[in-house]
Amino acid sequence: MFAVPSIIYIAHLKNMLDTPNVRTVHESLTPRLGGVAVFAGFMSALTIFAPLDNGVQQLLAGCIVLFFVGLKDDLVSISVAKKFVGQLLATGVVMIMADVRITSFQGILGIGELPIGISYAFTFFAIVGITNAINLIDGLDGLAGSIVLIIVSTFGYYFYQYGGPSFQNYAFVSVCVVGGILGFLRYNFHRASIFMGDTGSLVCGFIVSILTIQFIEMGLKVGQPFGSAAPAVALGILFVPLFDTLRVFIVRMMAGRSPFSPDKNHVHHRILAMGFQQISTVMLLGLLNVVVILLVINFAYLGSMMLIGLLIGFSLLLSLLLGVYHSRAERQRIAS
Repeated sequence: MFAVPSIIYIAHLKNMLDTPNVRTVHESLTPRLGGVAVFAGFMSALTIFAPLDNGVQQLLAGCIVLFFVGLKDDLVSISVAKKFVGQLLATGVVMIMADVRITSFQGILGIGELPIGISYAFTFFAIVGITNAINLIDGLDGLAGSIVLIIVSTFGYYFYQYGGPSFQNYAFVSVCVVGGILGFLRYNFHRASIFMGDTGSLVCGFIVSILTIQFIEMGLKVGQPFGSAAPAVALGILFVPLFDTLRVFIVRMMAGRSPFSPDKNHVHHRILAMGFQQISTVMLLGLLNVVVILLVINFAYLGSMMLIGLLIGFSLLLSLLLGVYHSRAERQRIAS
């Protein structure tokens, strides 16, 4: 909270501002270095108060790598390849040095423990996928921050309650992220005086991905409330960013374009097109994520396969709803 006004002042002084374009929703020059403040709050609190064992030290190292990758991108813009190299390095640190990885599918499709090679490959895919899903959802004032806040708070509660000596220090990680995000959101809700930028979204996405993996691994422990349903519950907790990313990738590929080609077809763009304001869109997506979280938590007893089936069915229904409205709105626009 104390850092953001100084960052805004320096960004305007040095003309380090995000210019509106056809893909963005904002209409004025706005600093996009809010991630610097989030990182500062998170890092200082965690290193002062938290025990740094069980992979948290390596998590911090990965965050530092992605912080500088994001900072360079926010200042001068870098290629997708360079961003990917940064993510590869950060992921390698936590996977190889801390052995943070998904070791089992816990019965999904009849698959139990994974061979070491497949475990590393799937973990890498999961970390990069979740990191970029959080990065992609950062399209409206307060949206990425609010979604990260909901996800991390949920994980933090279960780490605190059921983590034990192996996972409980990830509750510290969760609380410190919540603190960093709350201080930043004070200035980020519509009309935002500062954006999170890649500095914030890459770091927050990376932290969320590691918390997700540790939450799934915690499911292998006796006494954890979800048992073998932990992977499906984790997917439900991440519902909004994962749904948005998968949906836009599929829509782009069906249109014969690269899945990474930018457009205004994200779920928040579609909701804005329905006539909602920015604040109500953010609240609606936050509420959607909370509702799905409550559903997967309360129906975890159905098991992973049933929960994943329900999530896929709900996603298809939601996609159909957004698609039907989009085509109707497009017809009206052409007619007018």
